[in-house]
Amino acid sequence: MKKAVVFWVEAYFYNPTLLQKLLSFLLLPLSYLYCFVMWLRYKSKTPEDFGVKIVGVGNLSVGGSGKTPLVTALALNEPNAAVILRGYGRESQGLYVVKNREEILCDVSVSGDEAMIYAHKLPNAIVIVSEDRKVAIRKAKEMGVSTIFLDDAYSKHDIKKLDILIEVKSKNSACLPAGPFRERLWRGKEVLVLEDGVDFKRHVTLVDETSKMSLVTAIARPQRLNEFLPDVVSKNYFPDHHSFRKEELEAILKRDNAESLLVTYKDYVKVKDFGLRLSLLDLDVTLGEKIIKQ
Repeated sequence: MKKAVVFWVEAYFYNPTLLQKLLSFLLLPLSYLYCFVMWLRYKSKTPEDFGVKIVGVGNLSVGGSGKTPLVTALALNEPNAAVILRGYGRESQGLYVVKNREEILCDVSVSGDEAMIYAHKLPNAIVIVSEDRKVAIRKAKEMGVSTIFLDDAYSKHDIKKLDILIEVKSKNSACLPAGPFRERLWRGKEVLVLEDGVDFKRHVTLVDETSKMSLVTAIARPQRLNEFLPDVVSKNYFPDHHSFRKEELEAILKRDNAESLLVTYKDYVKVKDFGLRLSLLDLDVTLGEKIIKQ
């Protein structure tokens, strides 16, 4: 049931049917009210200067935009960086240092999947999860970092930072609940808007390919993978941040008579210890001049 609801909402926001377009139109008054409230919230905030370079990376809409590879590429260019994120989908609460400069300090159930990607991909960076970004910023400063990247933090208007936003194209440009947008580009915000394929480019490496692979993934808007996919036996989509069970993956392998499961890195960090044969879609980003000059 949850899976069906998630995919219905994704279609409603990004590729609506005629009936969903009608529903969106009927909800427009609520969207105007929501957007006004979010504007009042923005105007009521005074940005706090933490005395350290802070960059927020995300998007304005609900759902994935591929920000994790972009944050990874940006952080790799900084010699003394920390990545801070909420850790959505984790089983823990509060602040955890997922990785110091030397080692990973917890497992994926504590960190959440996205934080564990950073922990694996950024050998010299600190990774912290915390619902309270300000507490995490202070912790990162105590640990001596010179640059902090906030994963998905445009709405944290009380933190002084540069916001980098990935432009997400949608047939529905309304705010919630009529459309997918959580906020607008508010006047007075320091924002750098980037276009995928223009200001940065994605590159996919296929690791441990087999002749019969079943795609299994739990990312938002999984159709985004289609342009990078090799031939697969089947495509198995799960809700974003889904916690996989070994048995459900074994059932897919058996049903498809597949040699391996094809996964993204976000899936890989959750299933790598199951003892199943995996193939990996490893995504990296090349930064354009517009970003490098910042």
